Amino acid sequence: MRGLENGKTRIRHSVFTEIAKAAYENRDLKQALEELPYKIVPGEIANYRDSIFEERAVVGERLRLALGMPVREVTRYSTISDGVNEANLEEKYYEKPLVNIVKFACNRCPDNVVTVTNLCQSCIEHPCEEVCPTKALVRVNGKPVIDDKKCIRCGRCTRECKYHALQLEKRPCKEACGVNAIGMDDYGRAEINYDLCTSCGQCLVNCPFGAISDKSQIYQVIKAIQSGTPVYVALAPSYVGQFGSGATPEKMVAAFKRLGFRDVYEVAIGADLTVIEEAKDYLEEVPSKHKFMVTSCCPSWIAMVETAFPEFKNNISIALTPMVLTARVIKKLHPGCKTVFVGPCDAKKLEARRPSVRGDVDYVLTFEEVLGMFDAKGVDVAEIPESETEPLTGSSASGRGFAYSGGVAEAVVQTIHEKDPGVEVKVAHADGLAECKKLLLMARAGHYDGYLLEGMACPGGCVAGAGTLQPVNQSRAAVERYAKTAKFVCSADSEYGKYLPELEVKKESADSNEASEEN
Repeated sequence: MRGLENGKTRIRHSVFTEIAKAAYENRDLKQALEELPYKIVPGEIANYRDSIFEERAVVGERLRLALGMPVREVTRYSTISDGVNEANLEEKYYEKPLVNIVKFACNRCPDNVVTVTNLCQSCIEHPCEEVCPTKALVRVNGKPVIDDKKCIRCGRCTRECKYHALQLEKRPCKEACGVNAIGMDDYGRAEINYDLCTSCGQCLVNCPFGAISDKSQIYQVIKAIQSGTPVYVALAPSYVGQFGSGATPEKMVAAFKRLGFRDVYEVAIGADLTVIEEAKDYLEEVPSKHKFMVTSCCPSWIAMVETAFPEFKNNISIALTPMVLTARVIKKLHPGCKTVFVGPCDAKKLEARRPSVRGDVDYVLTFEEVLGMFDAKGVDVAEIPESETEPLTGSSASGRGFAYSGGVAEAVVQTIHEKDPGVEVKVAHADGLAECKKLLLMARAGHYDGYLLEGMACPGGCVAGAGTLQPVNQSRAAVERYAKTAKFVCSADSEYGKYLPELEVKKESADSNEASEEN
């Protein structure tokens, strides 16, 4: 559950914090990697797993991933620090796969199995047995027993039992995956089909055993800061409320400057520019060239469109994403600098490594990773004095609304009506890749001709991204309150619109398949 500290989040936070400390303190990285499992998991008694040695082994793999390194092969000898020199580079991009399974941390959870619990009251009605279409249930000593060979996992028995004594068990990681990319290896452990995976990270969030983790660039970002090159933060709209109620938007600039960053820009600035371009695309192409238009902002949504619905590839708006456009604005205003996108999203890490935008977005970090940096430097955002606060300005209320489901389409429609009030724009949106898939199936059937289709991979939108820290509803409410403080409402009124002719705001033709290729 987001916002609730637990064993998994504590371990993840400790890993990110210790890697950040090692970077800030210029520690010998090879030695640090061998020592840190004992610092993060001290003592002799395991807290979360069967063995303290297993706990330290899992932490060792997490440390490697936090440095952007791959997990090790368990069938051959190697140390935790094996290959560490490859991570000790300022110019290191994420390498596939981004989302990884630490195999020996996987619990081999039951998948699609009906079980009878001790809630059964041995009733005389026994509806579970009566409704079973394959007669897979029989009663033994008054209790139902399931024949797994006959059971078809239809779930009817679980729905009919008044005591909820029968349960259909599913793997949390597999159930959270909207593109059916989670399978099982020969040992019953979770396995990712990277041909289907969109790197949304929802499996990572939903695995209760912390067996799934992503790669990070914390170390490389800190080394870039230490190099003396100005590093600017492009801060995603969903940041509001992520670091606690006392971490107000006005304190974020000072907080990031304490980490060594030069300054902070809202990605909502780039969102306004994306809106302007997507509104233009819609007016020019729907329905004259395409029956409907697909929003371009969520990389996991786009990867799914290109992989599962390739016939709709040309329906995707060719406007660049807010992350890229914000980075281009920053580099125009500050030549020679580096940029780091700080946001909720794992898939943005792969978007940033596309050849056509690699020079724009140098690094990508999640809120969760940045929290580790704050703790490593002893920065309590809530305690920053009022004398150091400064507001983030320049974006519209609509641009800030990109953080939640429906916000993108709402902003585009508003700008279209600003240009041509008489145009009717029909909208449909979905969040969560399973729902996004249903949306596209309906589009394939012809139900959304003339529509603007918005898809967001995470349930609730970006406020539910894999790198977020707070409950989804709480985060959305915080963003909505903050959006109302913007000095203007419509993206079309952005002062940064004047830069659009210089930013090459359209994706290059070579980019058309990059989303799927990079995943």
